[in-house]
Amino acid sequence: MNTVSPYGSWKSPISSDLIVSGTVGLGQIAIDGEDIYWVEGRPSEAGRSVLVRRTPNGKISDVTPHPFNVRTRVNEYGGAAFAVAGGVVYFSHFADQRIYSQTLDSQPEPLTPAANCRYADVIVDNQRNRLICVREDYAGEGEPVNTIVSINLDNGEDIQILTQGNDFYASPRLSPDGSQLSWICWNHPNMPWDGTELWVAEINADGSLGEKYLVAGGVEESIFQPEWSPDGVLHFVSDKSNWWNFYRTVNPRLPREQQEVEPLCEMAAEFGLPQWVFGMSTYAVVSESKIICTYTQQGLWYVASLDLTTKHLTTIETPYTDISSVKARGETVVFLAGSPTESTAIVQLNLATTNQRSILRQSSNLSINPGYLSVPEPIEFPTENNLTAFGFFYPPKNQDFAAPAGEKPPLVVKSHGGPTAATSSSMNLKIQYWTSRGFAVLDVNYGGSTGYGREYRKRLQDSWGIVDVDDCANGAKYLAQKGLVDGERMAIAGGSAGGYTTLCALTFRDVFKAGASYYGVSDLEALATDTHKFEARYLDGLIGPYPERKDLYVARSPIHSAERLSCPVIFFQGLEDKVVPPNQAEMMVEILKAKGLPVAYVAYEGEQHGFRRAENIKRTLDGEFYFYSRVFKFELAEPVEEVVIFNL
Repeated sequence: MNTVSPYGSWKSPISSDLIVSGTVGLGQIAIDGEDIYWVEGRPSEAGRSVLVRRTPNGKISDVTPHPFNVRTRVNEYGGAAFAVAGGVVYFSHFADQRIYSQTLDSQPEPLTPAANCRYADVIVDNQRNRLICVREDYAGEGEPVNTIVSINLDNGEDIQILTQGNDFYASPRLSPDGSQLSWICWNHPNMPWDGTELWVAEINADGSLGEKYLVAGGVEESIFQPEWSPDGVLHFVSDKSNWWNFYRTVNPRLPREQQEVEPLCEMAAEFGLPQWVFGMSTYAVVSESKIICTYTQQGLWYVASLDLTTKHLTTIETPYTDISSVKARGETVVFLAGSPTESTAIVQLNLATTNQRSILRQSSNLSINPGYLSVPEPIEFPTENNLTAFGFFYPPKNQDFAAPAGEKPPLVVKSHGGPTAATSSSMNLKIQYWTSRGFAVLDVNYGGSTGYGREYRKRLQDSWGIVDVDDCANGAKYLAQKGLVDGERMAIAGGSAGGYTTLCALTFRDVFKAGASYYGVSDLEALATDTHKFEARYLDGLIGPYPERKDLYVARSPIHSAERLSCPVIFFQGLEDKVVPPNQAEMMVEILKAKGLPVAYVAYEGEQHGFRRAENIKRTLDGEFYFYSRVFKFELAEPVEEVVIFNL
């Protein structure tokens, strides 16, 4: 028989200690021969990213020793920090951003010189004994300079620029015979999901690039993940139809007007992603006639096989709803996948044995009784201008407890970061932390989120701080009107751009009674004038050009309208954050203190944009929960570390 206890006061086995002790982050995947490599982010090792190898006999071992940290800072968000070929690993070390080389029986040795440069998206050019990658050079004045370069493997000081002149580059890829190089580039003020160009060039005998050809893309067309098939056909994903769909060209070395760019699978689904980091992969070319891919519809992801001859797409049945980082070698396909009841895992799919699946590594080794797991329900709800927005609703779930008759649960609305990104339906123990204690959670894919086509993504154009805020508020009101949550105990929380949405919702709307900002933006002007190159012009499309539309930046900045904020807020901040500097939170804290509103501020030495250390992840989870317990006045089932709350 269930114990009757108020929502929020339920005792849960999903503790913050459990979450941080048994969880790793799984990242970039690579296949080298029969070996499979991936990156693990380990909170228990101060957030260190470790390169791991799995051999065909199932043995898993670390490749990079302590203190090496496989992480690049190109574009600040990094990604694609290593490459491997013939058992030799090349990786970026976070501490100095140099590329190191390492064989499986040796220690890492620096390859690139000690210089103010960063490297990402490395590929190995075996024919010419070199690496090709994106370099971000901080040696000069002003913005860093991004180029595609080659690095001599015999002499890492020998670095040659292959192509330059654009603000950003990504995805250098060699044709199978090594005679051509393709890449993506774009310029301010575009972000890669706004518009990119796909180029191809011949490689000359001396390794330099010959004539360059524009294959696809432009300022209003986003190209994602170019890949060559074994027969030299160039495949890519483009959103020119509104949806990120597949295309190919068999003659990339012709002028654009003479090329035949052919659609491969036209459907109302997304086969691409916003390129926040390097090396993102939603498909792999298995052979001249087959692609294994993943696509999303209505927020859920699927695995499929695309026949390149018939153009027929066949969905492969799996239990997963969130899938990414697809890689293939022969009949072996490896990808990251998760579901509402399974934590993210590295999954191997064997095409030769009727798509037999096996799990190589899970992000969490915790075994949690399903009686404590809330399964999300995809929902659609009405929002402004007679439009529809989307989200995942998690009701409270704990097999040991029931709420008193007539009580409705408190709600936490989650606003994802980006804002050009999307939330996932994969099991998130941080969400289950809340639902197993008696909270409901709404994870919103507000207008501007990806996965619903370019037009949905463009809803946020010139409207950040409006559309996203309306959608989060309307999602909460929708649940309250349905009687699923307590309309007087609704909170909103988010990180980075989601923190901005949170602060806007608390400042400019009267829906939420509390909130939590994780390294959130409070001053848009400060963000526009004090941020890194990758996002230096991001706000042009979300707000308007600065300083020409300074009025909009001021009007939509919570810092300038803090007098309208009338509910408690807790702030969490990394003190080494270069994306959203600490003063963004600290200014808000001081204003709320002066107003007499309940406010808390938890800052972490050594943390950047996002928290990686186990003790800080634990402190943050428990701190937000403790804050709401005081604001919404419910008793905790178990004590947690308190946070100092001013004015309460």
